[in-house]
Amino acid sequence: MAETVFAKILRGEIPCHRLYEDELVLAFLDVGPLSEGHALVIPKEPAETLDALSDESSAAIGRVLPRLCRAVMKATGAKEYNVLQNNGPGAHQAVFHVHFHI
Repeated sequence: MAETVFAKILRGEIPCHRLYEDELVLAFLDVGPLSEGHALVIPKEPAETLDALSDESSAAIGRVLPRLCRAVMKATGAKEYNVLQNNGPGAHQAVFHVHFHI
């Protein structure tokens, strides 16, 4: 897997505003937010696309994603939100480490 900004964040080389962390998942605020509360949710496992992610990491993200959506809504007062996830250059993925935008 290519060296990414997310790998550097996971190693602590680049700071981030952490919203949630466990042994498999990290969520943090986007440094270039497109909306109030724009958060990124990433697996700690190095995988470029969702189909390459292990079942264990996929399940971990699936468990925390709804909680993080509720937390962003509560913190921002939003009534609606988007969850976005791109896989590969043709799908406009810019950072080649699986990630979800809230």
